[in-house]
Amino acid sequence: MKTLNPSEIPTAELQTYMQAAIAPRPICFASTIDKAGNVNLSPFSFFNMVSTSPPVCVFSPSRRVRDNTTKHTLENLLEVPEVVINIVNYDMVQQTSLASTEYAKGENEFVKAGLTELKSELVRPPRVAESPVQFECTVREIISLGETPGAGNIVLAEIKLVHINEEILGGDGKIDQEKIDLVARLGGDWYCRVTKENLFKVAKPLTTKGIGVDRLPAHIRNSNILTGNNLGQLGNVESLPSDEEIDEMSHTNPVKDILDATIGDSHNRNQQLHLLAKQLLDNGDVNLAWKVLLAG
Repeated sequence: MKTLNPSEIPTAELQTYMQAAIAPRPICFASTIDKAGNVNLSPFSFFNMVSTSPPVCVFSPSRRVRDNTTKHTLENLLEVPEVVINIVNYDMVQQTSLASTEYAKGENEFVKAGLTELKSELVRPPRVAESPVQFECTVREIISLGETPGAGNIVLAEIKLVHINEEILGGDGKIDQEKIDLVARLGGDWYCRVTKENLFKVAKPLTTKGIGVDRLPAHIRNSNILTGNNLGQLGNVESLPSDEEIDEMSHTNPVKDILDATIGDSHNRNQQLHLLAKQLLDNGDVNLAWKVLLAG
């Protein structure tokens, strides 16, 4: 395993490792304004939500690594502590990237990137009309992490108003993860797109307590077929199937076929049952997979 000491490598090199490993990162497309009324629009991938009551997002306009200068976004926020965080989706990702160009102060990135200014209701910076979700925010605090190249400036932005394009809402009135078509930053020039094909769900044990991987029978826990993800699924159940359910499964094809074909061959029986259970787990059917595994 390659081991790096941050104090022993150049900051720019460390940043490439961090940005490639700590990913994907959501994009804060921040619109700000200075006291003279000059608008700035710039994307930041050091961004996330940190609180819902109060609703607070955090992003960091870091000092430039190459020359230790600060960004117009930070300078604007120190003058006018308001910001609109515009969420970026695939339809606007190229324009968002263009807006990251270091234009001279006073040049409006809305104009340079061909994006539409939309007047905000509570704060002075405008919103990006093309953005599917826009958060009007006031700045609670800016925390400087240093004066050296690459040092971050943590902006705590409290959400005062949320605007959502109704086209991305599902039938339940909530944001549909397929419709919003989000993008995120990786390392270098790489981005990723959240499409229907790469969406998946992971059941959360919010109201129950999973039995844990340590409670799995040894032949399951030490399986050479089931993956760590599969074991996590199996450990995330509150209780195991009943003896009656397991017996019923053992008389159902294809489990019955496996049991009949592997009489006297316990190793092969386990292998075949584990392969079948893995197919079920990969399709999200944890309860049925448990019945298969215990039928042997």
